[in-house]
Amino acid sequence: MAEKDNGSVFVGRKPVMNYVLACMTLFQSGATEICIKARGRAVSRAVDVAEILRRRFLLDIKVKDIKIGTEFISRNEGEIPSNVSTIEVVLAK
Repeated sequence: MAEKDNGSVFVGRKPVMNYVLACMTLFQSGATEICIKARGRAVSRAVDVAEILRRRFLLDIKVKDIKIGTEFISRNEGEIPSNVSTIEVVLAK
């Protein structure tokens, strides 16, 4: 699910190259800064997206900021909330 919202790409279950293409499209449309966001098992995929962009496609971009955190999510009423890791990687030209 590559959604573009204010220069953000939300990484999910799709192949890594889908998100790389979404990021490249944002940069080519004039964005000077994008944020790659993910949570749970997609965190490692988000890091892969950022590294592929930096090392293979857009060699002039830099990692501006990395934010990590935890969200508390409960799926059903009365259930004990579980912790889900989150990451936001900000890339800038």
